[in-house]
Amino acid sequence: LDVRLHIAEHLREELGERFKPPQTLRRKVRAGNLGKKSGEGFYVWEDGERIDTSGDRGGDDE
Repeated sequence: LDVRLHIAEHLREELGERFKPPQTLRRKVRAGNLGKKSGEGFYVWEDGERIDTSGDRGGDDE
C-alpha cells in the first residue's frame, strides 16, 4: 500500500487533485499496514494468501 500511496502522490503532483490519495490509504500506511508486505492492510494476509475474515465461507446455505 505504501507503493500505491507513493504513486498516487506523484500522480497528484503531476496531474492534479483528482488523483489525491484517499485518507484511508494514508492511515493504513501511517499505521504500518502495508498489505501483503506487512500481513495486514485492507485485507489480512498469511503466507502470501488472503485470509477470509468475514466469516462467510461462500457455501450454499439456502
